[in-house]
Amino acid sequence: MASDAAEAIIEARRSRRILAPLGALAPATPEAGYALQKEVALRLGGLPPAGFKIGATTTQMQAYLGLSGPAAGFVPKAGLKATPARVRHADYLDPGIECEVGLRLARDIPPGPCTRDQAAEAVGEVFAAMEIVDRRYGDLALLGTPTLIADQVFHAGGVLGPPVADWRGLDLGATRGRISVNGQVRGEGVGADLLGHPFEALAWLAASPCAATFGGLRAGQVVFLGSVTPPIWLDKPCDTVVEFDTLGRVELAFT
Repeated sequence: MASDAAEAIIEARRSRRILAPLGALAPATPEAGYALQKEVALRLGGLPPAGFKIGATTTQMQAYLGLSGPAAGFVPKAGLKATPARVRHADYLDPGIECEVGLRLARDIPPGPCTRDQAAEAVGEVFAAMEIVDRRYGDLALLGTPTLIADQVFHAGGVLGPPVADWRGLDLGATRGRISVNGQVRGEGVGADLLGHPFEALAWLAASPCAATFGGLRAGQVVFLGSVTPPIWLDKPCDTVVEFDTLGRVELAFT
């Protein structure tokens, strides 16, 4: 059953078509959704993950997605790029971008309860990041949250900025990020929008069913901590930028 559901998810992506509800194959709970997500990762050669993305860390994103709390997805190495980057708009079904605080872990975090301070101690690098998302879904209520989780919660790749020197001296809750398309600012927000602080989002991930399913968080993994803006959907090729006042800039051209 899990293998059939994973194949249905992967085939929908490869053919760039809307993921239909999985019917009898659909996972019934978030935990079952993460188990199916791991099966997808296995079939895509994504184990161990290069990192994770956290979605719906803001109340506005939870409302947008119809979720009661955050959700997470594995990040495969093949989807990660360094700024400045280029991708083909036609390679996605309905692409968008998000304005993310990103980090790289210096130490493992075992799955289970984790405080913000414990999470912070495991961080090695912090940087501006852009998540590439793809609207591969029709009616999310019909699809169901567990299936959305199984499909990595819109994840389609990401662009990483250079690490920031002396980031421990920064107020990451106050850092302000902006997202621009063809030079026009389309949204902005602050680090505190991510569950109160970016490292609260990391602590949530460590304690989440996602981390439990994938065996915890590992040194060297990248984490997209969530978008401080709603996703910006892109209906044609364009130039996009994410910029934080203390974390730097990320550029991605859709050709």
